[in-house]
Amino acid sequence: MQRIFYQNTLLVFAFIITGFQVTAQVSSDTTPVSVNPALQEIYNSKYPKEYTIGGITVTGSRSFDQNLIISISGLAVGDKIQIPGTDVFGKAISKLWKQSLVSNVEVNLIRLEGSLIFLELNVTERPRLLDYRFVGIKKGERDDLDTKIGLAKDRVISENMKLNAVEAINKFYFGKGYRNVKVEMREELVKTGNNAINLTFFITKGKKVRINSINFADNFTIADQKLKKQMKGTKEMTKFTLFPQKVVSPYGDSISDNKSFRKYLKDMDYLSPSKTKDALEPYFRFKLFSNSKFNETKYADDKDNLLSYYNARGFRDATLVHDTLIPDATGNINVHIKVNEGRKYYFGDIVWKGNTKYGDSVLNILLGIKKGDVYNLQTLNRRLGKQLSAEGGDIGSLYMDDGYLFFRVEPIETSVYNDTIDFEIRMTEGPQAVYGNITVSGNDKTKDYVILRELRTIPGEKFSRADIIRTQRELGQLGFINAETINPNVVPNADNGTVDINWQIEEKSADQLELSAGFGGGIGLTGTLGVTFNNFSIKNITKKSSWDPLPTGDGQKLSARVQSNGKAYRSYNFSFTEPWLGGKKRNSFSVNYYNTKYSNAYDQFGRYCKSCGDTSYVKTVGVGVSLGKQLKWPDDYFNLIYSLNVQQYKLRNYDRLFAGLSDGTSTNISLKLTLLRNSAGPNPIFPTSGSNFMLSGQFTLPYSLLGMTSTTDNQYKLPEFHKWRMNAEWYTPIGRAKGADKNRQFILKAAAKFGFIGRYNSKLNISPFERFQVGDAGLSNTQALLGYDIIAHRGYPVYANSDPRVNPDGIQPTEYFTIFNKYTVEMRYPFSTGASSTIYGLAFFEAANGWYDFKNYNPFKLRRSAGVGMRFFLPMFGLLGFDYGIGFDRYNQSSGIKGAAKFTFMLGQEPE
Repeated sequence: MQRIFYQNTLLVFAFIITGFQVTAQVSSDTTPVSVNPALQEIYNSKYPKEYTIGGITVTGSRSFDQNLIISISGLAVGDKIQIPGTDVFGKAISKLWKQSLVSNVEVNLIRLEGSLIFLELNVTERPRLLDYRFVGIKKGERDDLDTKIGLAKDRVISENMKLNAVEAINKFYFGKGYRNVKVEMREELVKTGNNAINLTFFITKGKKVRINSINFADNFTIADQKLKKQMKGTKEMTKFTLFPQKVVSPYGDSISDNKSFRKYLKDMDYLSPSKTKDALEPYFRFKLFSNSKFNETKYADDKDNLLSYYNARGFRDATLVHDTLIPDATGNINVHIKVNEGRKYYFGDIVWKGNTKYGDSVLNILLGIKKGDVYNLQTLNRRLGKQLSAEGGDIGSLYMDDGYLFFRVEPIETSVYNDTIDFEIRMTEGPQAVYGNITVSGNDKTKDYVILRELRTIPGEKFSRADIIRTQRELGQLGFINAETINPNVVPNADNGTVDINWQIEEKSADQLELSAGFGGGIGLTGTLGVTFNNFSIKNITKKSSWDPLPTGDGQKLSARVQSNGKAYRSYNFSFTEPWLGGKKRNSFSVNYYNTKYSNAYDQFGRYCKSCGDTSYVKTVGVGVSLGKQLKWPDDYFNLIYSLNVQQYKLRNYDRLFAGLSDGTSTNISLKLTLLRNSAGPNPIFPTSGSNFMLSGQFTLPYSLLGMTSTTDNQYKLPEFHKWRMNAEWYTPIGRAKGADKNRQFILKAAAKFGFIGRYNSKLNISPFERFQVGDAGLSNTQALLGYDIIAHRGYPVYANSDPRVNPDGIQPTEYFTIFNKYTVEMRYPFSTGASSTIYGLAFFEAANGWYDFKNYNPFKLRRSAGVGMRFFLPMFGLLGFDYGIGFDRYNQSSGIKGAAKFTFMLGQEPE
């Protein structure tokens, strides 16, 4: 480690008066001068005499304007000064010195004319930094140092700035584990006569200093390993006993031969006698998947973490007696920490004072701390609500959800005896607050009413912390507001019992463009063009001034998509959604239309035939209308959605869908009821908490039972069925995110899905429409013309056999399942959750299967898979993702893992 010493410099200010010079030492309240016989009487006078500054000139300045120097000094022509008297000249020099523009200043008395004194400021300017460079490091490190050393080219540079730059370089490499870094700074005067210099920093990083071991002493109740886990930024290298290695003591001797060093360890109590023997065994250490570099800042934080860990387990008096870093022969260090655990404490009696809204019994239940529980001040503060969290469930949340914004609580230790601590909880409930002025800022495109209708903070209503949290979620769910930056600026007004809130939001681009081309599916090259506008305004569609490029701001959603390759295949899709039909209640209205034509691209001999599409094809036309209503019971997270869907299938000389049927028309009319509860959020792309439940039933008329058709008629003409779906998803944050990494937290997603399609008439087969396609990435294909629900199963191709022992590879399903089950567990981690992109990685375990009847249904007989994946959400293109999964039930010894693995790609939305 390089040490930098600062040398104190005494600046002697010399005042030179024209003529012979006499230098005199003076006290701090006088001014040093050189005496001229003609002016000697000025300072020999016993009484101060007032003079007027008659003129000021500046010499020695080449870069700065003379008026600037005079202005900084504080001196001005016409000023009255007393000599002897106040130290005017000393203050002027001090002001110039503080600007760091000059390295030396002299004040010269030029002449005296009556009561007029003429001054000269002789300055020596500091040099300017023309350029600087680093030698001995990589380009990436040079770029990082540019932002840390605080140097700017063509600026005046001081000695302090140079020292700060060297210190910043040392600190930068210390943080990377290079504790032996050496920095040499060389200064070169530029020979251009403009008082400029170049600086060169020669950097020798040396080897990274890593941590061999972390050793604790006097930790009698908590094991070493548990303490090491609390040191998040200080990790030791993995130990392997491979061959003997000498460990050198600070005295330069082998530790096994130096008895004094062995005694030193014992005397300092770093190692108990039992630990000493283990510590002195020869060993070899190696870094394996652990960040064992030493970081001074993280080490200091980890020592605080150790004390917090002890305090959380009742050891409120725990201290770290001392800690020492001992280097070894390789330059790495061993960390030795001696602790004093102190006594373990327990909670005693807890008494409440000042509570009038809720009784002691209610508060005790919510507090959840009983006499005899291990003392933990952190738990006490959290349950009292002194550390507010979004989860709630504490006493502070109880009061603030009931309007008590000015609620205060303070736990006071009233008695400490033996190992027991009694508490008095002093509460100030205050008055109930109501919402005052509610405003919105940051919405440049979105109209105010679109934001205001989502707010739960209504002026005049009682304040509730839960309202603010719920509003944050609702705004984040809109899709065109950045959920990560929503800020409720709460301004309490204690004088009148109100609270004003300014909702600060940031709009993000939510419109999406799909432009792609693909080849395959038996139809050749296919092009796709699609657009989605998530903040559309149909009301302004006739106003030319609002087209930029389309009218926006009303929160509506418009989507259009065209896919075609000419005659073989084409598809048109259109949808529109109004989330607040009528504008007064959260009643959504949606309408969608699609038209698809798929032509037979092969002739009777199986050869590709583009012209065959004119005489052999299937055409699908569908229209859907849905109306959603927000419910108040059981809570307002529930929604009930009614959907009416009509699909018509026209076949012409096309026998690939229905056995024995190549021409005809099928009309599928169904009513679907969906009960939905969605509390997942706040970011709809990457939810971090909450759940999402969906239960739906889809029904056609029982045509055969009503006599509208018979069992002998073509059952495809009016298909009849009843279909049931259940989806459940949970999102749970793992651990507690802190500080700058509050958005970097593992999220566990668990999901279960079930589907069943049945028949009204046992004499009829189950409808071929609306079945379940299980397997692959969950992307639709050109054969999915009958309204199949496409259920993804990563690690497997599409399959139609329920037996997991049957490898589905190469098996083309002739018909899809009528029952399916699927279970998923995902561990997600976000890399970016900003407005410009959302990127996260995941690891998954999945199990799914399908069946054709309840007789063979077995929810535990599943195909299993596991793997990893990535998701990228870009506002312009939507959601992109890929997964690499291994199907455990596809594995066989001949093909190995490679044969059981499958890479899948997804586009547009998360598959089911």
